[in-house]
Amino acid sequence: MEITRQGAWDLLTEFTQNDSLIKHALSVEAAMRAYAEKFGEDVERWGVIGLIHDFDYERYPDPADHPRVGGQILEERGYPPDIIYAVKSHGSHLNLPRERLVEKTLFAVDELCGFVTAATLVRPGKKVAELPVSSVKKKLKDKAFARSVNREEIYEGAAGLGV
Repeated sequence: MEITRQGAWDLLTEFTQNDSLIKHALSVEAAMRAYAEKFGEDVERWGVIGLIHDFDYERYPDPADHPRVGGQILEERGYPPDIIYAVKSHGSHLNLPRERLVEKTLFAVDELCGFVTAATLVRPGKKVAELPVSSVKKKLKDKAFARSVNREEIYEGAAGLGV
């Protein structure tokens, strides 16, 4: 099976209609592409992984199902094992070891992208390019801000990348 961004987009939009989830997928894709370039990895493949990492979440939001069911769907559709494993390993409740750089990176950027989006939306310009790093750090310390974002996973993800 040839892995393409268009195929990944089609999969995402087949399973996901919620605009916020689609925007999240796009932000994780962008982060994964940027890190792939930084690390000298396959930008397209990493981008696809970022784009589809939560494709099953809208239909299967229960931790018992997501991203396990997504992995099964990817397997049925002929996705390669490395992409399936990367997608499944971002779900910390599955306790899959994240050994490859792509797996560590996906885990690191997933929650952080959600947090950065939340921090951006409370700014006057609502543009991520105008969001100072100092503002993100300040908001991370504020436990009342973006309560649904798992800060421990943000810190664990950063540590996994040696940051």
